[in-house]
Amino acid sequence: MKANKTDVERLLNTAKGQIDGMLKMVNNNAYCIDISNQILACIAILKKVNSEILSSHLHCCVLNATTEEEKEKKLDEINDIVKKLLK
Repeated sequence: MKANKTDVERLLNTAKGQIDGMLKMVNNNAYCIDISNQILACIAILKKVNSEILSSHLHCCVLNATTEEEKEKKLDEINDIVKKLLK
């Protein structure tokens, strides 16, 4: 992975903390909308992490592919990810 590991770890730890907090909210029978808002906040963080990782992948792995076969493979991988993102 070529993304900034410190940034990625920080964001994933934040999401992990939010998930732990949501589990406590569920166990404490918190208000549904409050839980839902926390879920949306966690999703936003995960989307940001994914964006960072994919961006670094494009700028490093895809751009540095040397053979046509390798380039084709990298483009197919990106295409598969884009399809999943659009579902």
